[in-house]
Amino acid sequence: MSTLTASAAGVRPLAAPDLDAVAAIDAALGGRSRRAYFERRLAAARRDPDGHVQFAVDSQGALAGYVLCKALDGEFGRSEPELRIEALGVRPDMQRRGIGRRLAETLAAEGARRGAAAIRTTASWREHELLRFLEREGYRLGAARILERALESGVDFDAEARDAWEVRTLREDDLDGIARIDKRVTGRARRAYLCRALRETLADSAVRMSLAAFGDGALAGFVMARVDYGDFGRPEPVAVIDSLGVDPLQMRQGVGRTLLSQLFFNLAALGVERVETVVAWGDWTLAAFFDAAGFRPSQRLAFLKLFD
Repeated sequence: MSTLTASAAGVRPLAAPDLDAVAAIDAALGGRSRRAYFERRLAAARRDPDGHVQFAVDSQGALAGYVLCKALDGEFGRSEPELRIEALGVRPDMQRRGIGRRLAETLAAEGARRGAAAIRTTASWREHELLRFLEREGYRLGAARILERALESGVDFDAEARDAWEVRTLREDDLDGIARIDKRVTGRARRAYLCRALRETLADSAVRMSLAAFGDGALAGFVMARVDYGDFGRPEPVAVIDSLGVDPLQMRQGVGRTLLSQLFFNLAALGVERVETVVAWGDWTLAAFFDAAGFRPSQRLAFLKLFD
């Protein structure tokens, strides 16, 4: 029966009319409604179809499962295109019938078509069912470390640092400057990724929160962050730092701490209680910087599935 059900299920792109069904499945699985989160992700996919991969599985005329992914092309300093699973769900009465595997196979085929190097996701070590699913589908622990920091109410991180540099929200005309700094730091040209992230900042400031630091009118550094209201099944809003760059000529001048101080201040005003980031294993300089800013290892683990 399992094989028959899975083969009879039709895979198609997820669409706006699926919102109610997706939200209902998610609420049945998690015990709470995240409709607003899925509404935002579907809207983001309509604005930027190349930046999102979203599939649905229909069975017996109804939505049986879904997967929502983001196309990565520069986040966390990476240089190769990848996919990141942000949400995955199968209707409770359709579980253990091959729906999840069908979604995983479709996603892998789409990743290969796009030339992706890997598919990534994160999960809490307590999510045992999800961990077993990832293991069955060939995912393994990634080398990257997820770091997080609590944003405590009434605690202002390094407020004095904000006086050292002028900080404001990133604007469209900052693209050349941040691309130049990013290339000096990473040694790679990632203008396309930075342009996409900047467009997302301008299109939806409730999701993106990105800042630039200036000294004597010149761009000294930037930070790109996003606020995830529900990613990976989390009920609370979490801010994720995707990119942080400081002009090498301004290193050790407090630019990074100034950017984090202003970012934490802005996030706390939005009611965000936690911020996290990903640091590649072996990047001890960046890890030490975040450690000094109060970041600690997260309870979430990084997983990836590499393409042969």
